[in-house]
Amino acid sequence: MEMATQVLLKENITCSHSKDDQHESSNNISSTVQKDIQNLYEAVPHLSRIFQIKDKIGEGTFSSVYLATATLKSGKEDLFALKHLIPTSHPVRIAAELQCLTVAGGRENVMGVTYCLRKDDHVVIVMPYVEHESFVDILRSMSFEEVQQYMFNLLKALKHIHHFGIIHRDIKPSNFLYNRKQMKYALVDFGLAQGTPNTTVELLKVVKAEGQPSKCLKNKSHAFGSKIPPASTSSKDASRNQSIKPPVKRSLSPLLQKNSKRSVFGEKSLNSLNSNDGSGSKVVKPSKTISVQSRKIALPKRKMVPVKGSVSTVSSQSQKSSSQCPINLTCDCYMTDRVCNICLSRRQQVAPRAGTPGFRAPEVLTKCPNQTTAIDMWSAGVIFLSLLSGRYPFFKASDDLVALAQIMAIRGSKELSKAAKTFGKCVLCSKEIPAKNLRTVCEKLRGIHTFKENNCERDDISRNLNDTQNSPYSKEEYCFKSSSEEPQHTVVKEVQQDFQKDPETTKKMSTVAKGWDRVPDTTYDLLDKLLDMNPATRITASEALLHPLFAGLQL
Repeated sequence: MEMATQVLLKENITCSHSKDDQHESSNNISSTVQKDIQNLYEAVPHLSRIFQIKDKIGEGTFSSVYLATATLKSGKEDLFALKHLIPTSHPVRIAAELQCLTVAGGRENVMGVTYCLRKDDHVVIVMPYVEHESFVDILRSMSFEEVQQYMFNLLKALKHIHHFGIIHRDIKPSNFLYNRKQMKYALVDFGLAQGTPNTTVELLKVVKAEGQPSKCLKNKSHAFGSKIPPASTSSKDASRNQSIKPPVKRSLSPLLQKNSKRSVFGEKSLNSLNSNDGSGSKVVKPSKTISVQSRKIALPKRKMVPVKGSVSTVSSQSQKSSSQCPINLTCDCYMTDRVCNICLSRRQQVAPRAGTPGFRAPEVLTKCPNQTTAIDMWSAGVIFLSLLSGRYPFFKASDDLVALAQIMAIRGSKELSKAAKTFGKCVLCSKEIPAKNLRTVCEKLRGIHTFKENNCERDDISRNLNDTQNSPYSKEEYCFKSSSEEPQHTVVKEVQQDFQKDPETTKKMSTVAKGWDRVPDTTYDLLDKLLDMNPATRITASEALLHPLFAGLQL
């Protein structure tokens, strides 16, 4: 990639940091982080003349993020986030991420870019630092009004990037930074971004998505100024350079040896799953080559192999020929919850599936090849579900089939099967699972449901007590009594003192104060539309911003 050492400079920054400053800032951080910072200084020497790196604030599969300071020519010292991309990232992918930040960033709650440095195969993207809270830490303390504001601003960011034909593909709380004190928001990390057919981000047309032919990459590699020899498009390099696949284990420099999840902005992610989750179902090849005739004879003797979990997905094109299975060789497992050895030997279905487990839409999990901005809206719906239920992560699955089963547990199996047919897939479930009421699910998980029931019971008791004012019987006859039959407090006093003594009730009173007992039906109507399993009818960001839930909020 032919990129200048310094590009996209929006603020004049002085080069005044000395080695003494760097040494002083490294006193309060661990030796491991100090070593990573030193390695970064060595990899990109120009950094030390501009920035003073304070700490490492995030680490993911494809990048690490550092907190740094720089002195502007005005004399003001400002904070920056330095995103160091791993050297194995494809140049086109890096350039595409930069172009997303420059075209759509810097407004409408989307992170912009200030500066970019490159030395050989090391690239550092410099962005304004947004101080933010961990989603896990603030989830249970957020009021309903705050949740409204959060979702409104997230949808504003999605509307903005979708306007440019950008599919983010990795919408999750750790990629939507939230400064609670200043009420500032920032959508970050376009490392997995993909373009729609009419995208205005030119390099997203060049990016080779997983499962797409490499023709456009070969023909348009000159668009960003780099010369990619034909050998670079070999199968070996292609598998290495696709950013949406986990990197292959190889010996890396000390700077890259600590490699973990994709969350790179310091989020405490509870979604740490198996690192090979992205592999999907593996193709099982026959141990030896046999003729079609012998396979036909051997077929009845072979046992059916049950699929992992209770869900199975069958492509509508599964009967077509492939390089491993002749067209005239059919099987008898179609429309069942089993997979035979013939189907296992067929070519693997290929479709984009980049994203974080727990936030992938049904069309991604079922390997639908034509994916749109609707996958971002599904992810936003999952975030909304976590906010309303107070549970994060809400979905946590070890593979795609388990993820589909978890979605069906909330949205229903019939609904998913019906939606899958619209994008050419057949989803089978061994047991029919009814759809759950979203309000009931969220209120039970948050503890509001029980509180409402208790309140109703107490209201009834108080009402009955008031009805006894004109009764010939005294109030004492309506007292709660212990097993010793000693008179206790009257109902009125008990209701009053219960709120003072019971810490659980105090917590529930806090819930009431935050508005969670008055959540309107429009909230769950929007949630239902965001979690529509049919991508063709799923609500768009523009439509969601006009939803009655956000009436009164300014666009």
